[in-house]
Amino acid sequence: MTTELKDFDATAADSGNRATERFRDSGKTVALQVPKERVSLLANEVLAAVYDTIRKHKVSYDEFNALKAWLISVGENGEWPLFLDVWVEHVVEEVSTEHREGNKGTIEGPYYVPGSPQFDSPATLPMRKDEGGTPLLFQGQVRAVDGTPLAGAHVEIWHADDDGFYSQFAPGLPEWNLRGTVLADANGIFALNTIQPAPYQIPTDGACGKLIAAAGWHAWRPAHLHLKVSAPGYQLLTAQLYFEGDQHLSDDIASAVKPELVLNPTARLEGVGNEVTYDFVLDAE
Repeated sequence: MTTELKDFDATAADSGNRATERFRDSGKTVALQVPKERVSLLANEVLAAVYDTIRKHKVSYDEFNALKAWLISVGENGEWPLFLDVWVEHVVEEVSTEHREGNKGTIEGPYYVPGSPQFDSPATLPMRKDEGGTPLLFQGQVRAVDGTPLAGAHVEIWHADDDGFYSQFAPGLPEWNLRGTVLADANGIFALNTIQPAPYQIPTDGACGKLIAAAGWHAWRPAHLHLKVSAPGYQLLTAQLYFEGDQHLSDDIASAVKPELVLNPTARLEGVGNEVTYDFVLDAE
């Protein structure tokens, strides 16, 4: 554990508000031109599912008012991005990418920040001199479904540190700590040095934490690397890569783990720490 992080905790409200601000600045909130018929269809089906649940389980007014108060607190804590990304996004991702022939992806999560520093491969992600955790060499190739290497592909990566904190969402961390975009070489090959992240709990002192406690759930996510892999003319791949042996692979609070996304690092042949090779196959647009 790094000394710099022992003296603080990232509160749910602080992390949540940062995630909300990032989402508002992302351009994803531009109004869609959705036909009224589809809006009506989706809204009515969601409401019908709520009505069915109320009738089936005889929801009381006390429970209804508790829900109302909780929904208000989710907004006050800025935790709607966290709530939707943890409990809903994995199904949206599933149906949105079911047509793809290349690599499996998974959720983006609430802690993505665009515009990370770019580096030619091989590269080392920005990190502190005393960065905690096991060094990790992550390498592979980016290619098309037909096997064509994708020269200059962008491998954008971000992840939590050894204490489970993300830069720009927790105080005291350098702005781009453990965030970067690595450019693959002429053969689509990339290599980057970072540290192997640790499992972490999503913030539990806010509204989402209250739901977790009330339901008797746990708040843990398995350790993971976040990635966005892209090349001109190909569909963007958003993924998380996990680590074999993590105790939360089977009960990830975000339900985002897929067998194809689990890494098995081995000890480096040269140098300290671990290394792992993982290739990305992108679908054409």
